[in-house]
Order: sequence, then C-alpha cells, then structure tokens
Amino acid sequence: MHNVVWFRRDLRTEDHQPLSLAAKGGHCLPLFIADDAIWRAPDASPNQWGFVAESLAELRHALAGVGLPLIIRYGNSLEIFKQLHRTVGVSAVYSHRETGNQISRSRDNNIRMWLESQGIPWNQSVVGGVIPDMRSRDGWSTRWEQTMRRPILKSPPPNTLANPRIETGEIPAAKQITGQDSLMQFRQPGGRQAGLGLLESFLERRGMRYHREMSSPLSAEQSCSRLSAHLTYGTLSMREVAQRLRQQQRYFRGLSKIDRGTWLSALRAFDARLHWHCHFIQKLEDDPQFEFDSVHSGADALERTRDVNLLTQWTNGETGFPFIDACMRFLRAHGWINFRMRAMLASFAAYHLWLDWRSSGLVLACLFTDYEPGIHWNQMQMQSGTTGINAPRIYNPVKQSYDQDPTGDFIKKWVPEMNPVPLEHVHEPWKMDDALQHQCGCVIGKNYPRRIVDHVKAARRAREAIAKMRNGDGFQQEANQILERHGSRKRRSRQKSANQKQNKKNHSQMKLDL
Repeated sequence: MHNVVWFRRDLRTEDHQPLSLAAKGGHCLPLFIADDAIWRAPDASPNQWGFVAESLAELRHALAGVGLPLIIRYGNSLEIFKQLHRTVGVSAVYSHRETGNQISRSRDNNIRMWLESQGIPWNQSVVGGVIPDMRSRDGWSTRWEQTMRRPILKSPPPNTLANPRIETGEIPAAKQITGQDSLMQFRQPGGRQAGLGLLESFLERRGMRYHREMSSPLSAEQSCSRLSAHLTYGTLSMREVAQRLRQQQRYFRGLSKIDRGTWLSALRAFDARLHWHCHFIQKLEDDPQFEFDSVHSGADALERTRDVNLLTQWTNGETGFPFIDACMRFLRAHGWINFRMRAMLASFAAYHLWLDWRSSGLVLACLFTDYEPGIHWNQMQMQSGTTGINAPRIYNPVKQSYDQDPTGDFIKKWVPEMNPVPLEHVHEPWKMDDALQHQCGCVIGKNYPRRIVDHVKAARRAREAIAKMRNGDGFQQEANQILERHGSRKRRSRQKSANQKQNKKNHSQMKLDL
C-alpha cells in the first residue's frame, strides 16, 4: 500500500507540504495525471502543455534524487486511480487543493467520491494564500501574511522511501495531449531552475525599474518578473517568492538612499502584485461561477455581439489598429504580454468590438502560457465592465499606442506592414491619403486591414450602454453586496466611496481618455 502524492499544479519538491506529509507516513508514490478532459478543454493549449512537460522532466529528475519515481499517466483521472489501487494499492492521497476551472472541479468531485467509497483519506493542503471555505474576506490579508511567513519545507531526505515496481510512463507530446502541436516561437521554458533564475535576476538586476517600466511592452519583457507561469504551475511556491522578496527588501533598506536607487518602490509594487495574485484566485475559490456568469447580473442585459468575424480578426491581430495588432501578434508568439496590454486587449474586445467576455476570454486563456483561471476570468470581467464594483476602463487604443510605443518600434517589429509607413502615421495609418499610401507601399485595405471599427464612436456607444446598466434599478444594491463578499478589505471603503461618487457624477470615470 502506498501514499500517493498527486502532483497537479505544484511541480516542485521544495516547499511541498503533501510530499513532506506523505514521506513521513510510509511508502510514497508520486503521481502526475494528464487528464484528457482538462487538456482537451477549450481553455487548454499546446504551449501550456509544453511548459508543463518541461517542468515534469525536471520534477522527475528531482524526485529521482530522493529515490522516488514520478509516475506519469494520460487519460481519465478516476480510471487511473482505480487501476493504480488495483496494481500497488492506495492507502492515502496527498495533494494541494486546486482552484481551477469547472472541469478540474468535476474531476476532483469524482475522485473524492470514489476515495470515500474505498475508505481512502484525501489530505489536501492549501495553495499559497488562497483560503478554502471562507465565509468572509475579513482578515484575509492578515492570514495571507501569516502563511507567507511559515518556514519553507525542504525536500524529503534521499534513500529513505520505497521505490515500487511499476511502469513510470513517458511524458506525452503536446499533440497527444491537446490534439495540436505547439507552434509558439518564443514561449518561455518551464522547469524549476528556469523559475529560480528568473526570481534571482528580477530581484537583483532586472526589477529595479519594475514600477515604472511594467506598463510598456517595450520594457516590460525584461523589467517584469516573468514568474507568472512558474506560479501557475507551481515550479516555485508563492511562499518562496514572498520570502525571497522580503529578504531583498531588508537588504535594500539597509543601504543609503543613493545606493538603493528605486529598488524599494519597485519591490513594494511587486509585493502588491503577489497579494493581488492570490486575491483574485480567492474570488474564484469563493464563487466558481465567475468562470461563466457575469459577476453583476445586470451585465447580462448588455446584449453583446456574437460576430465571429470580429473575434477572428481580433484573435489574429488584424483589426487595423497597429498597436492592438502588434500586442496580439507578440502574445501569439510569446504566450505572454504585460498586464496593461492584456487589459487593453480585453477592453478593446469588450467595449470597442462589443464582444462577450466569455468568447474573447477563451481566446486569451489558450494564448496565455500562464493561464490561471482565478485571475483570468475575474480580470476578463473586470476589464469588460461586468463586475459592478470596478469603474469601467475603456482604453483608447490610439492613445495607448502613442503613450506606450512613441517611436513605433514595437509596432514595426510585430506589424511589418507598418515598416514603410512614416512615423507620424504609424499609430493611425487610416489617416494617410491615397497618394501617401501608394507612395510608401502600404495601401489600407490591401497591404494592411482597414479599421474594423471607429474606436471613438464605439467607445461612446459602450459608455452609454454601461451607464444605462449602472443607472438601472437595483444596480447599486447588488454592487454593494458584491463588494461586501469579494472586495479587498484594505480598499473597500475607498471603493465604496468611489462608487457613490461615480453615481452622483453620472459615471464620469467612464469618460476618462485611457
């Protein structure tokens, strides 16, 4: 009989409570299942599996160092557990509790019922700062800090655990798992060593101007931590990152103001993002329907378009807005783009194209190597104006273009059709007259798409529709209930005050030229 350590999105041996607990209790058997229902789902992609596969290879090597095999199986999780029980016997299951999508929750429910029927205990450890079965968000931040301060667990000592005679299994290829080959040219590599390298380079070199350079795609690729995928798939634990951050903050506080430069401000901004990470996952833990249902029910009356052509042009980076297209093409090549540009892409789809957040959300979920359901679906709703508690942010794609790529370098790299276009027209090529279009060899509608929408008129229509929704009967009452259940306690009073002020000023926030 064996204690099965079920690895899911926690692909490491360090700071792994299930592995530590299982190792103390008897024969230990590490298991990873590539569940076909999860990896053939519409929010899964081969680039995500590529990152996981590389992380599994490293995990297998790390486990071998302590005398353990990593059993890898592909198929239906419940059937695999049944077969494993028949083959080697399962005395207990140890895993982290996962906050995932509906498919992973259904999988877990099926496993739970079967384990209970067999009298097999399932010991689940919490992940990061996400707290299961919370009735109130009061005190959440304090509990998060307490979790982050706990000692980091070390790997089990080598040569102390049994090695059963069982076929370990190969790591499947992307096409076998997802039905597609991965064609993403610049996807970041998986594995714990890559994650540790990014953590150190960010905290010691790359992150000094994080707070100032994370908004522009020109600088964010280097100045952002790039740890998101490693946190999603658990090659690093949130506690490891938080404690290393605290160590670096103490170091820079000990330096003179001149010597520490902008580091403390940068690290404070990064610290806030770590809290933010778990805060949004907690929302999906508390209300899993946010993957499917608008947070505020009033948003369901907005009657979004289901125009497949608009969705396809946006997905392919062929909207006729060079900066939007450059960001989408960059994302399609890297599997990552900085947060502000993610928000802009989602906002453009929701407000200017009036697409439903669910359809555009699935496109982005597949493109993001670091797809984390709790963050992703709550952000899609936040950037689409459906939460009821966040002021709608309608990003002006032209203003963002001038602000974030003033020299046009990012545009010209990712939208080569713009290379012959003079800089004064790179951000708004539709303003070139016919003679200039032919002269520079970029004819709009031939060499580069026409704008699929007039962004000024589209934004105006979106503002009016959102304002009508927010002025409707009962809107604020439901918004207050949402804020009470899911709002950040640190900023709740400020948010409530902002909402009240917004109502009095006829939603002036929606008129900001973002």
